[in-house]
Amino acid sequence: MKANIHPDYHEVNIIMTDGTEYKTRSCMGVAGETLRLDIDPKSHPAWTGVQRVMDTGGQVAKFNKRFAGIGTRKA
Repeated sequence: MKANIHPDYHEVNIIMTDGTEYKTRSCMGVAGETLRLDIDPKSHPAWTGVQRVMDTGGQVAKFNKRFAGIGTRKA
């Protein structure tokens, strides 16, 4: 490994959306800095299994109409 090219690896505080805190090591910021998470495994739909599918303004229908012919072969 080359000397003096790697970022500083230090301890930071993590605060989850529900208020729980823990310490971990990271290259982010400076030593002792706090990172507040907006999304974490306790609140994100990918981990909770609660998902909402919304088609605001027919965007999916608009996409399907616009790209309906792609991939079809013309003789």
